[in-house]
Amino acid sequence: MTRKTAKSGLISRRRLLATASAGAAMLGLTSSVGAQQPPIRIGMSMALTGGLAGGGQASLLGIEIWRDDVNAKGGLLGRKVELVVYDDKSSASETPAIYSKLLDVDKVDLLFAPYGTVPTAPLMPLVKQRGMVLIGNFSFQVNSKVGHDMWFNNAPWGPPDSWAASFLDLGQKAGGKTLALLAADQEFAQNLALTARNVAKKLNMPIVFDQSYPPNTVEFSGIIRALKSARPDIVYVASYPPDSAGILRAVNELGIGDNVKIFGGGMVGLQFGAVMANLGSLLNGVVNYNSWLPEKNMYYEGTKAFFDTYAKRAVEAKVDPLGYYLAPFGYASGQLVEQAIKAVGSLDQKAIAKYLHENEIKTIVGPIAFSADGERKETATLQAQFRGVVDKNIEQFRSPGKQVILFPEKLKSGDLITPFEAARN
Repeated sequence: MTRKTAKSGLISRRRLLATASAGAAMLGLTSSVGAQQPPIRIGMSMALTGGLAGGGQASLLGIEIWRDDVNAKGGLLGRKVELVVYDDKSSASETPAIYSKLLDVDKVDLLFAPYGTVPTAPLMPLVKQRGMVLIGNFSFQVNSKVGHDMWFNNAPWGPPDSWAASFLDLGQKAGGKTLALLAADQEFAQNLALTARNVAKKLNMPIVFDQSYPPNTVEFSGIIRALKSARPDIVYVASYPPDSAGILRAVNELGIGDNVKIFGGGMVGLQFGAVMANLGSLLNGVVNYNSWLPEKNMYYEGTKAFFDTYAKRAVEAKVDPLGYYLAPFGYASGQLVEQAIKAVGSLDQKAIAKYLHENEIKTIVGPIAFSADGERKETATLQAQFRGVVDKNIEQFRSPGKQVILFPEKLKSGDLITPFEAARN
């Protein structure tokens, strides 16, 4: 009986150990499951095809590099970051349905806006109604009528008139007294032209030429002849990439007049590597807006490391090899939410918005502080003059001195060469 009891005790102890082991294994499995929390999902549409695809692809690559960096550091709130991205085909008609799907089907935690003004504008009422933070992506004044207090634009524009004001101020200081306006008949360009008119009125600057052209215009010789005959001192152009190239080719062929002190201002396309390489020496003398350039005052913590990574991945992704205009601001979009989420310790939309309104955020494109409308408190939009550009050489733009920063003062790397015809040569 003793042996039987001992044997029974041994069996009981084995069962107990087995049960304990199973319990420990179960506990370990439960702990592992608990540690593997679902990812934080950031939803967006992006122009991966269509007319805005070049910019959209570069912007997305910047965001992807941030995602990889933050995940390598452990993610946010102990959770990995996942991007949910749909192609909006550069179309405003696509974006409302995409963002409804992101919210109602994909159940994303955060929203980034698509690239550009036109695809973003239709989203604003929806996002405001849902009470969601929206990180903007290089749109212009899309929140001016909606008034969403959880909108934060990653672009450096600042106050709406600062873009035109900086250009006209440079022209006025160079002796310019009259203005010519040439703008594409599309929303973004027309917004720029409107602000330029308002600034000119404040400066008591007569507008001697003011013309819009259809978006499909390919021949600009007649328009440039008419503009030249008006003999303006300052020429402000608000154009899209194909138009920008056509306008500069016409100016190269016909000239613009010795009286023009400064030319450019709002020409989209002159920020992209392929366009710059294609236009080459035709760019010389043009003063145009930009967002980031490889001048000495433009480097902040992490900027160089970002571009080292971007340069390698851009080759594989077949996107803009330079990426100056949009890619670092895509990365900065991630930094905005990263710092806000870490500070508030949650994904609460109101808390994130409150933090972004009340704090300056350090990013690879410099410190960002927002006004009540979700735009920059101070403009960081550059006005830069092309100089010494040669044909068929994209690598030249990686060095300082090819686009000399004239504005803002704290980032300035040179003075305006004027008049325009002298600067061209």
